[in-house]
Amino acid sequence: MTELPLHVHTFGPADGRPVLAMHGVTGHGARYRVLADELPGVRVHAVDLRGHGRSPWVPPWRIEQHVADVLGVLDGLGLDRVPVIGHSFGGAIAVHLARTAPERVERLVLLDPALGLDAQRMQEQAEATRADESFPDLDTARADRAQRWEGLPADRVDAELAEHLVADGDRLRYRYCQPAAVVAWSEMARPAVAPPARTRTLLLPATKADFVDAAWVAACRAELGDALTVTEVDAGHMLFLERTPEVAQLVRAFLAS
Repeated sequence: MTELPLHVHTFGPADGRPVLAMHGVTGHGARYRVLADELPGVRVHAVDLRGHGRSPWVPPWRIEQHVADVLGVLDGLGLDRVPVIGHSFGGAIAVHLARTAPERVERLVLLDPALGLDAQRMQEQAEATRADESFPDLDTARADRAQRWEGLPADRVDAELAEHLVADGDRLRYRYCQPAAVVAWSEMARPAVAPPARTRTLLLPATKADFVDAAWVAACRAELGDALTVTEVDAGHMLFLERTPEVAQLVRAFLAS
């Protein structure tokens, strides 16, 4: 195996069916552990995107670079063509990956993907990301995450802190590059594109979030026809952490079909 361009978290049996997974902005690949635990016979390779986690933080941070990075991961792992799962910004990258290298993407699972979003809203998100996000102690960080992830089990919050929170002097902060996150919000304001024709796609919009636009879903239906399956999940944006058994069941059935 060649050196990988990104850090990869791998879950599942060595002889399991390989799947590539990508997280959202400010996140990390280890978030996929809970979903992978519900996918027997599947080996999930979940990357830390550039600018996140244990992967390189150097620019560029545009979608084209993320696509090149994950293609390098597939090459390094010796994987020719695999199902691809993407959550939020990872869903946008997954769509562009399928358009750039359709021969490498067997099918797509899009978990409340974030693309074609309102430019004013993305500016506000980017400005919020520029502000300092650090914490004086673990209890403060835990309370903040629990509020953001309202409704998620406490063990999911604790796992997030254990994996993603690091010391920075006398403060604690999450393991991601703020400029990379700002660029990601900008990239999510790009005009939305649909997966290429005939790409089997499972789209799971979260009903309690507002990332998936009805017009984009209609464009996907027009492009994909019967290759598209849309199932809403009654959850917030972190649907695969909030409703893990339900999401896993939908993904299992899609992978087996």
